[in-house]
Amino acid sequence: MDTNRQARQLQRIIDAMETSDGAGVRLRRSLGRGQGTRLDPFLMLDEFSSDNPDDYVAGFPSHPHRGFETVTYMLDGHMRHQDHLGNTGDLKSGGVQWMTAGRGIIHSEMPQQEQGRMRGFQLWINLPAAEKMKPAGYRDIQPEDIPVADLPQGGKVKVIAGSIDLDGMKVDGPILGLSTDPVYLDVHLPAGGRFSTPVRRGHHAFLYAYEGRLAIGEGADARPLKTQAAGVLSDGDVVHVGADGGPARFILLAGRPLNEPVAQYGPFVMNTPAEIEQAIIDFQSGRFAQPA
Repeated sequence: MDTNRQARQLQRIIDAMETSDGAGVRLRRSLGRGQGTRLDPFLMLDEFSSDNPDDYVAGFPSHPHRGFETVTYMLDGHMRHQDHLGNTGDLKSGGVQWMTAGRGIIHSEMPQQEQGRMRGFQLWINLPAAEKMKPAGYRDIQPEDIPVADLPQGGKVKVIAGSIDLDGMKVDGPILGLSTDPVYLDVHLPAGGRFSTPVRRGHHAFLYAYEGRLAIGEGADARPLKTQAAGVLSDGDVVHVGADGGPARFILLAGRPLNEPVAQYGPFVMNTPAEIEQAIIDFQSGRFAQPA
């Protein structure tokens, strides 16, 4: 092991706050609560989790996006995607929908259940200026296409995007080669379990604890992260995480920062106010998602 690797530390905590979106879906938002809570290239992270159908059954009727990517990861439940390009997809427990809005897409995400638990995440990832007006794309990733690796001390890690190195064994997720080089991991730890992984220096990274508590770092330098909170990490080469006081589950996100200006108006994310105005005009005039 390279002893010169610098461990990333917990630098900032962003508590998830209750809000609603779509046609009244209740959720918790951490990243994206305001401009000061973004982490380039990540714009927003929502967690939705409820056994009450009143909290989710109205879903997300047709709405537009431009200039970024949305990643929906379903832990429990069934939701259907439809868009103006003719794409349809059934997002079920353990599956992922990776959608590139690009120059424009109009889509809906509607629950296909009237009872039971609906639980998962939606992440927004910014696109660089050079890619904001590229054609929209959509990928439905089935649970069986997402690799799951057992951890040496117990527990497991699902690799949704990027690659990880586990004691010399490289594990590639189904999403690779994007300009932001995203890493998206879902890690499950037993009580007392630990997880370590290299993360490329210079890339921004954070964790979100959705079950149990975490201890980030090692020894006296470890800092706690409570449930339903995002922990922004300092720069470094490796992340060390432990389950604190019981089993824990968390997602780990990392990506290459774009270092570009961000102009956002609801579902439109561009680089300048003028580009936002053009997006609104294009949408209202019916040219929004037509070929360039």
